[in-house]
Amino acid sequence: MGLFEELKGTLFGGGDKNKLLESIMGLINDPQTGGLSGLAQTFKDKGLGDVVSSWIGTGKNLPVSADQINQALGSEQIQQISEKAGVSQEEASKGLAGLLPEIIDKLTPDGKVPEGNLLAQGLDTLKKKIFG
Repeated sequence: MGLFEELKGTLFGGGDKNKLLESIMGLINDPQTGGLSGLAQTFKDKGLGDVVSSWIGTGKNLPVSADQINQALGSEQIQQISEKAGVSQEEASKGLAGLLPEIIDKLTPDGKVPEGNLLAQGLDTLKKKIFG
């Protein structure tokens, strides 16, 4: 069982809650917020630069808590994600805390944020691994 299948099963148990993973992919690829670069900047602006830099870098990923996810993204964005995913805001925050470090780490294997088509290709590869 691969990492994403294990995370998906452990955190969500499958079913409709897989929509949270789709929401995460949308968050990472949203041009209105600057995509992955914008998301990383948001974390940096909220005092979580060391954390997000560890996910992008080639070393060990620092953990992030559900509270830190709420701090970085804000309750409005968490609510939107939870509604799209059909889970509670608490489940959305916990899911993001569990998955974002791994997903961002996999999208940045060289320790750099890919731009444009490279990011889209990476997201497509992750979607295929996660959703089959």
